[in-house]
Order: sequence, then structure tokens, then C-alpha cells
Amino acid sequence: MTRRIFVTTALPYANGPFHIGHIMEYIQADIWVRFQRMQGHQLHFVCADDAHGAPIMLKAEAEGVTPQQLVARIAAGRQRYLTGFHLSFDHWYSTDSPENTRLSQDVYARLKSAGLIYKKDIEQFFDPVKGMFLPDRYIKGECPNCHSRDQFGDACEVCGTVYAPTDLIDPYSALSGATPVLKSSEHFFFRLSDPKCVGFLESWLAAPGRLQPQVVNKAREWLSGSGDRGLSDWDISRDAPYFGIPIPDAPGKYFYVWLDAPIGYLAALQNYFTSGKARANGETRGFEEFLAAPDTEQIHFIGKDIIYFHTLFWPAMLRFAGAPYKVPNHVFVHGFITVSGEKMSKSRGTGISPLRYLEVGMNAEWLRYYIAAKLNASVEDLDFNAQDFLARVNSDLVGKYVNIASRAASFITRHFGGALRYGGDTGQLTARAAAQAALVRESYESRELGKAMRDVMGVADHINQEFDARQPWVLARDPERAAELQDVCSRALAGFKLLSVRLAPVLPAVAERVARQLFGLERPFRWSDAAVLPERVNPYEHLMTRVEPRQLEALFESDVPAAAASPATTAGSSKTAATRAAPASASASASASASASGLAGTAISIDEFRRVDLRVARIVHAEAVAGADKLLKLTLDLGTETRNVFAGIKSAYDPAALEGRLTVMVANLAPRKMKFGVSEGMVLAASGAGPGLYLLAPDSGAAPGMKIT
Repeated sequence: MTRRIFVTTALPYANGPFHIGHIMEYIQADIWVRFQRMQGHQLHFVCADDAHGAPIMLKAEAEGVTPQQLVARIAAGRQRYLTGFHLSFDHWYSTDSPENTRLSQDVYARLKSAGLIYKKDIEQFFDPVKGMFLPDRYIKGECPNCHSRDQFGDACEVCGTVYAPTDLIDPYSALSGATPVLKSSEHFFFRLSDPKCVGFLESWLAAPGRLQPQVVNKAREWLSGSGDRGLSDWDISRDAPYFGIPIPDAPGKYFYVWLDAPIGYLAALQNYFTSGKARANGETRGFEEFLAAPDTEQIHFIGKDIIYFHTLFWPAMLRFAGAPYKVPNHVFVHGFITVSGEKMSKSRGTGISPLRYLEVGMNAEWLRYYIAAKLNASVEDLDFNAQDFLARVNSDLVGKYVNIASRAASFITRHFGGALRYGGDTGQLTARAAAQAALVRESYESRELGKAMRDVMGVADHINQEFDARQPWVLARDPERAAELQDVCSRALAGFKLLSVRLAPVLPAVAERVARQLFGLERPFRWSDAAVLPERVNPYEHLMTRVEPRQLEALFESDVPAAAASPATTAGSSKTAATRAAPASASASASASASASGLAGTAISIDEFRRVDLRVARIVHAEAVAGADKLLKLTLDLGTETRNVFAGIKSAYDPAALEGRLTVMVANLAPRKMKFGVSEGMVLAASGAGPGLYLLAPDSGAAPGMKIT
């Protein structure tokens, strides 16, 4: 049965660019959305900028622009992030819109008719210089508990005490420095404490599977009044001057931003429908019909800091506003993201700028995979650790996953013209693939992304181990074992296709390239493709490079211009390869000169030497290069992957005599695009004043992939 699902993420506040917490949430939601689409379900994935409130009004005033101009400038930069991190939102909108004004005023009118809106006078601090009531965060003073100075008007950052702004000692306005005065004003309240609201929320929270257990427990604390805040009626109005939506029939009064912000989900959805995008996405119903339909699922992904609004105010507003509004089916909550165990802080170098991540050329799918590998369905915080990121991405994505195709496809295209053929009964092979896909499907559905990635990489380990045990490089030397070679490599590539389908929600760009370029499909993968054995492969094309330490250094070095940082690492970056090749050649020439003059070269530090990643490699295939006088093309097995390297050793070695022997290669040299193809490293050879080249070889017992230290 086809599901129809409306999905949102929390609205980012439109006074600044996205931070890494936004990107983490969007990646989590996007993976889940892409997975559902692969099942054939109909997804409507929308979001919007949260564009109202005092902070935007005040920032715009400080910059000498209107709030609308400020919001438009911020919005103009959003697409870079959305495209850069492969985020597949169907529509992005703004809460400063005609749709949001109409819907917010409609919800308000319905709640008022239901007897859930009332007015009362309250006293607030007023800035006599700015001529405005001050939000709590714009009032500072001495904490009444620990007496720390310059604390905000709602809570002390030193001792953690929560208080009212009027409890502050010697309060002052953070805007003007003036001493605020208490002033009375009439405010509008939503009667959240009404017994019918409380009764509804109790039943809503009790619905099995609607919320995570930790979220239900916290919401029940608030509902029962046993927590540190308790359940109270909600102040939904603000006085002019304020950038927001006017309250009907109440001049000078505006809706508090937290009333109209979640309604912005629905405003974005309505604009998505009226723009024609929903119809283009296969939706035949109108906005109100879709919203009210019993089979429509409404799902929100949010951070744990806004549980209060999304599990109490928001569902109660929707329930008592009535049809076509409906309460959310699920609110999926995640924790925060930390960096090396610390809260994000730009000044301490523990922040990650998503834009800088892209500007220094880091692959967005590295981050998508890393986040997926560490996320689960609980509300735990996620920690970004640079060394763990480097090791996990290089080991899992390059060393395990990509490695399978790079090793197996070359044998199939070289010896069998790309044709795959399986020995024995293939029924067991397809049944096992279907079972593995079903296991991961359950993890994706329940947002246990870390478990899904562990299961995927467990299968990748098995494929690589089986491939190594069968030693296809040995089989390739014996024409009588051709069928065995074809079967070994075909099974590895069938496994690679299965892995690619299962990783497609996380690695959408790589998976689509695998589908189209390697397996010749005319579309991206569907989930059902996992159990279909491929029949042919095209020549393997480079899919992904490794993370390099210098890229992570550049990511955290905020004073390094992005243009001067690490080059792009995506496949096909010929400009990058050429840039890296030039210094390498210069270095080789300098070494030759130093050798001729008695090793009088410039000394380097041990740290500089350690940047060169030397590895043991097995030559599994060697061949002459047509049209090249000096080059041999070597296929090198590094234990976890294979590389193609062009080496100028044709005059010294017969290609057939090289196959099977061990040598030493530079593994972290950037790929270099040459006339005859891409060279993915460098083998080391010795030479002297006389003629002759001599490949370096490790001692007996060394194995492919061993690091030379």
C-alpha cells in the first residue's frame, strides 16, 4: 500500500546561515525521506525559514535594512547548502508569507471560538529609550541566586537557576543599557491548562509509537506540573514594535513567533500545492483535502530543545482548531551535535561551518555517512570527532564498499567483456540479498541508522573476505579457471549492487552513479533492485577518494581562506589532480639532484615525512600502454581496494613477470589525469648513475595494505 507522508524539519531562524546542527537534522530527515521514496511511497518534504520575531527586527534595524530585506538575503544563501549536502526538499518557503498570515489568523479565530483564548494584563520590563517591551533575552542583570553579573532575564548561565526577569538584581536593557521600567499591557493567552486540552494531550501522548519514550516522559512531566516548568497557559501575543503577523481586531498586537512558526509548516505545504509542485510530484488532491485525509501522515523531525512547543502547544492548537487541521502522527526528536565531546564554540575551534566544509572541497557524502553511522532512534547527542571521521569514512566507504567494485569490475571487463555469470544455484544468492535488504529496511524505517550502517558494512566485510579467499588474481593466470574467476567476481559485484541499493538513502549521488554508470540502469535505484542480480557491468569509474588529514585541518582553521584550503575530493576533479601532480614532480626532480650531489638535499621534519602514506601493494595485473614508450599500467591490490597506476618502468620489466609480486606505493598521492587514463598513486623504484630501474619490494611476510613506517 502506498503511503502519503508530509514531512518537515524544524524551521531555521532566518537571522543567519545554517549551522552544523541544522545540517545534521536535515540529513537525518532526508535519509528517511529518500528511503521511503525508494519504497514507492509518496513523500512531500517541505520546510521554511522562520522569519518573524524581535531578534530579526532588531538585527535588521542594526544593519539599516528592513526585516524583509534581511530575511531575503539569508534565504538567498540557503540553496547552496541544500544542493551541496544532497538535501531533497520538495519545497522551501518562508513564514513571512500571505499563506502563513491567513492560516495563523484562521487557527486563532477557531481557538477563540472554542473558548480557548482569553486576555489579561501583565507587567513586563519596558525599555524607555527603545520604546519597546523587552523579551527576556534582551534583559540582563545580576543573578538573584549566585549573584553572577550580566546574566539573561530568564536563566543564569553560571548556576542554572531559572527565574522571572523581575527577579534580576540591577536589571538593564541589553539593547540600550537603560534601566527598564515595569509597564502593564494586555496580552492574549491560549488556555492550555483547560481540562479538555489536558485530557486530549494525555491521550495523544499515550498513543504507542507516536513519540520516543524519553520524549513522552518529559512531556508528561510538564503536563502534570511535576517538572521545573509545569503546564501553564501560553502567552501568544506581543506588543508593537514587532515583526510578525497582526492579531485580527487588536491594533498594535502581534502573534508571538512561536504561534505562527509551526503553522509555517502548513503554509509551506499550501504554497507547495498552489505552486503546482505537489501535482508534479504525483499528488491529485488539493491542499485541504490532502491535509484532512485519514491516510495522510504528518511527521516532524526536531531537536530536543523544542520538545515543549511540538508536543504540547502544537498538537493542542491543531486539535482544537478542527478540520482540515490534524495532529501530527509522529514527532521524531534527536539530540545535539558536539565536536570532540564539547559544545560547539567558534572561539574554541570546536565549531564546524557547513559552508566551509563544502568550500574546502570535502565530500558531502562523507558527512552524510558519518552522521548516519552515529545516529539512532533515541534522543542521544551525536559527537563529531575528526580522527574518528577520517578513520570511519576511509575504512568503511573506501576500504570496504568502493573497494569491492574497483577490484572486481576490472577482472570482468578485462576478461569477459563486462558479462556477469554465476556458477551454481542463484536462488540462494537472491534470497539472501532479499533477507539482508529486509533487515536494513526495518532499521531505516525505525531511524536506527547506525544499526543499518553496521549491517551494511558487515556484509561488505563478508564480500571482501570471500573475494580475497578465492584469490581472483591467481585465477586470472589460468585460462582453464575462467568460469571460476567470472563467478567470483560476479558474486562480488552482485553484493556491491546490494550494498549500493541499501546505501542509496545515505549516498544518493554515488548510488545513482553506480546505477547508471556501472550497471547501466536508466534510473536511480529502487529498493526492489537489491534482490535482482546484475547481468552486466561497464568499466569501473572512480567513485570516491579518501579523507586526508589536511582537509580536516583546513575545516577547523577558520583563518585559512577557503580558496587556499584543500582541493575538491570528488571524482573527476582533473584540475585538482593536475595541481597536486606538479609539486610531486618537482619533489622528485629535487631528490634526483640531491642524490647526484651526495645527498645534500634540504632536510625535512619527521612530521613532513609522516604525511607520505607508503603502503605494501601486490601487482595483480600489468600491461603495456598503447602509444606510450615508457609506461606500464599496473593494477595494485592494497588489501582493501585496488588502484591503477601508470609507471615508467617498461624498459626494465616484462609485464607478465610483475604479476603477483609485492612492491611499495605512495597511497595518498592525489589522482593524476594523464593522456592514457587516471593514475591513482606512485610506485617506488631505485636508480643510480648507471642504467637500470629497480622496483622496491618489501621483505617476505609483508601483506598488501601494510603501512610502511
